[in-house]
Amino acid sequence: MSLYLFPPGDDPGPSFADLLRRVHPHSGSSAAPASSVGDVRHATTIAALRYSGGVVMAGDRRATEGVSIAHRSIEKVFPADRFSAVAIAGAAGPAIEMVRLFQTQLEHYEKVEGTVLSLEGKANQLAQMVRAHLPMAMQGLAVVPLFAGWDSLRGTGRIFTYDVTGGRYEETDFHATGSGGRDAKTTIKIGYREAMSRDEAVELALEALFQAADEDAATGGPDPVRGIFPIVATVESSGFSRVADEDVAERFASFLDRRRDAVRGAGGDPT
Repeated sequence: MSLYLFPPGDDPGPSFADLLRRVHPHSGSSAAPASSVGDVRHATTIAALRYSGGVVMAGDRRATEGVSIAHRSIEKVFPADRFSAVAIAGAAGPAIEMVRLFQTQLEHYEKVEGTVLSLEGKANQLAQMVRAHLPMAMQGLAVVPLFAGWDSLRGTGRIFTYDVTGGRYEETDFHATGSGGRDAKTTIKIGYREAMSRDEAVELALEALFQAADEDAATGGPDPVRGIFPIVATVESSGFSRVADEDVAERFASFLDRRRDAVRGAGGDPT
């Protein structure tokens, strides 16, 4: 493998995306006409909320192609690095590619600069990638990520949202997006309170996804038969941690039992 050398003033620096463009200028994909794209897999509902010790990020597992279920167990929540996480909604293929490039960019920056990029710097890097994707978004392949992490400088968890133009916005306490984002966000808004514990935040995120799946056909609910449950992860001062599927399954079982009891107590049909 050869080592690429650049003259002074033309060095791409710590940006892996700039390095890739210099080394392989024709590697970027161009926007295809909308008529040639066809059915594209879309990731749907993702959510994030702050709690006293960090942030929780969660996403359902369903991907759709038009009115069909394309995949029942897609991954929508990823570690960006040790202290941050990114979730995807929108066109699944480009979104996953963007996440991989983002992960590589953060690792590349740390190796070149010898220090970790600040959380706000990471959020800005992702905004630049979303902005660069705008031509594809205009062709119907929009990617709308959700970014969150632990800010060691402020000693708190932070959440950042984006629009298709690369606009970056910080949310105070919580956010949800995707086809079921409105219902998930409403559920979180009703149940959220300051200084929640980790367990309370995880359960609220799961309830939000359940309610979204109950109203939105593109959002997948828990599937005990196949053993498919939403992905839930936390980011704290100790770093990124994914909640075990067994733990998520137990929490859902407990939630459904409480829901059945509440319906029976109200004289309704638990089904």
